[in-house]
Amino acid sequence: MRNASANLRVSAMTLLLMTGASPAAAQAHAYNAGFSLSTLFAIGALSLLPLLLMTATSFAKIAVVLSLLRNAFGVQDVPSGAIVTALAAILSAYVMSPVADDMLQRAAPAGAHIDYDDPLSGESKTAVYQALSLGAAPLSAFLVRNSGAAERALFVELARKARPSDAPKADAMIVALPAFLITELKEAFQVGLLVLLPFVVIDLVVASILVALGMSMLAPGVVALPAKLLLFVLIDGWYVLSQALVAGYL
Repeated sequence: MRNASANLRVSAMTLLLMTGASPAAAQAHAYNAGFSLSTLFAIGALSLLPLLLMTATSFAKIAVVLSLLRNAFGVQDVPSGAIVTALAAILSAYVMSPVADDMLQRAAPAGAHIDYDDPLSGESKTAVYQALSLGAAPLSAFLVRNSGAAERALFVELARKARPSDAPKADAMIVALPAFLITELKEAFQVGLLVLLPFVVIDLVVASILVALGMSMLAPGVVALPAKLLLFVLIDGWYVLSQALVAGYL
């Protein structure tokens, strides 16, 4: 049985020959049609990569914590959203690099059998499936290790209600991925609360002092900002926070 790529090439060649094209030109255009289909599938797969990076890595937790820290200063866009996102991505790379190395090492033997000239052939599909299955094991282990037991039990129960005849296990990707994301958001808000509390105390103290001095017309945020920055610099906040966020996964 011919594969989809071969069928596409045969159809394209037939149409081109019917229009009077030479056999060599028809064969070249048919090959390009099959290659275009393969490229389309590759682009479709790559479009899912940002979603995977945001949901299956430490990026969500780190980005939320850094965003809460930026809001705690009370200054608009300092640091900017682009800087926060870049720092979160860099810290996530430190966390995920061992997992990525393990995934590549496990998937490499099966990936060597992929025919990149005809990626839709039966052999290539089998090799891709094997590479994905082997490469997903370290990622699944990472997700399970960093997700809460209660969250995994929740999604196992939800999956059992949705499909009683085919309930997944607790370490299945369909359970581990949402459980990991929920756990990451919960922990991000817990860390963010600890980050926000000192700055809230500074705001309250400054506001009380200004009221006591009869300077209630002066915005407390203007006076509190230098105190917040001084506190953050004295404790070397960026160093401490970056170390804590990355070390929490290692």
